[in-house]
Amino acid sequence: MLQDLETATKNVNYWFGVTTLMPLLGGFIADAYLGRFSTALVSSIIYLMGLILLTLSWFIPGLKACETDMCIEPRKVHEGVFFLAIYMISVGTGGHKPSLESFGADQFDDDHTEERRQKTTYFNWWNFGHCAGLLLSVTVIVYVQDHVNWGASYIIFTAVMAVSLVIFITGRPFYRYRHSTGSPLTPLLQVLVAAIRKRNLPYPSSVAQLFEILKAEKTKGRFLCHTNKLKFLDKAAVIEDKDNPAEKQSPWKLATVTKVEELKLVLNMIPIWLATLPFGICMAQRTTFFIKQGVMLNRKIGNGFELPPASIFAVAAIGMIIAVTIYEKILVPTLRKATGNERGITILQRIGIGMLFSILVMVVAALVEKKRLGVVENDPRKSSLSMSVFWLAPQFLILGIGDGFALVGLQEYFYEQVPDSMRSLGIAFYLSVTGAANFVSSWLITIVGCLTKKDGHGWFGKDLNTSRLDKFYWLLAGISAVNMLFFVFLARRYSDKTVQRVAVADCNIEGVDDAMV
Repeated sequence: MLQDLETATKNVNYWFGVTTLMPLLGGFIADAYLGRFSTALVSSIIYLMGLILLTLSWFIPGLKACETDMCIEPRKVHEGVFFLAIYMISVGTGGHKPSLESFGADQFDDDHTEERRQKTTYFNWWNFGHCAGLLLSVTVIVYVQDHVNWGASYIIFTAVMAVSLVIFITGRPFYRYRHSTGSPLTPLLQVLVAAIRKRNLPYPSSVAQLFEILKAEKTKGRFLCHTNKLKFLDKAAVIEDKDNPAEKQSPWKLATVTKVEELKLVLNMIPIWLATLPFGICMAQRTTFFIKQGVMLNRKIGNGFELPPASIFAVAAIGMIIAVTIYEKILVPTLRKATGNERGITILQRIGIGMLFSILVMVVAALVEKKRLGVVENDPRKSSLSMSVFWLAPQFLILGIGDGFALVGLQEYFYEQVPDSMRSLGIAFYLSVTGAANFVSSWLITIVGCLTKKDGHGWFGKDLNTSRLDKFYWLLAGISAVNMLFFVFLARRYSDKTVQRVAVADCNIEGVDDAMV
């Protein structure tokens, strides 16, 4: 389907925006109403229907863009079916991504030491499988699209999705299920309202005076112990009406310590979320400028075979597979003995290491782009075609290694640190980092382009040869380096989620299970 550049760009932005926001809605539905299994199942069916419709739009004559191979303007019926298909895929993705990954993690019991360790392994191997699929996509599928047609690739996608859906349904009798308990946002709002209503009350002399229900009366969820941060929220757990039984008072007037701590968890995550955006901005360049650089380089291999530009991304997938494998099989056992942490290192330390790699990616990318521009300047006729595309391999490899630390760490962090009733939303929060970073990257490019434009020329010209991407990469490296200091500041002061096995408010007692962030 041929469209002018402006229209095509708008359509891509609209679709990407919907795809980015849908996991937040899908995660909320999974946690509040349908449950994670049902949401994953329904969204997978919608996803499959979208793929089937997309395949039909290629092969059925009445739904094709044009009757001839040369298509100047697509038929309206094709446009309608095509957009319906990709938005069905977008909706399916919104439910599938947050609910399926969190449902897989739900199969491990947090109260069982060995299973809790296995859950940290689960996130590593989840991403190993994800990268293996990505590796096939940017090699085999891209080859089929270039040398056969897009319709053949649609058939492959549809068949793979159908098989995976059958396998998922087959395991239904063996899964562990965590049923939804209503909107996870309502208890958070109740805590906030109760704290505001009782803002003028004095703090109790002892944490033990804050309200918490007895363990025998608590049928769902786990107890969280009290922390000293955001203490103004503690007033929600102050018993104001001592004449009435606390258990019978309205949750809009009196909250438990656990509910107060759950709101603190969500609020404490906001600065961490913001601090990971520069990392996401760096990673966003891999699907835009990095690929455009690949188009400008010599992609011929062997006897005339030309590597598709997107296939260079296979190096990043290989880097992530290597990083996850080494981390899981070598680093974790070694560091576990040295630190006593069942994860080897804390989740925030893992994320921080990945963020350091993102800085290195931008430095290497800047140096390679400077080299490419030098080649263009020395021989404008050949441009940079005398330079192999594998000059980009180091930055993609480092990028993949960084993903093996930061992206996996972010998934685990947002799943573990949200309240137990919000774990699908937790995965959606992780996905929103990537989505928001792409939007911020676009805004940053626009701002930098305007500020650097002189006599009609700036860092972003009409093509890469008239642009100065190397300077933009240095800018991103600088922003990431400064942000790294901010992230370390936050991480050192972060209060992690701490679960207690008995119904008391004081953290300084025995019977406490630290989530070990």
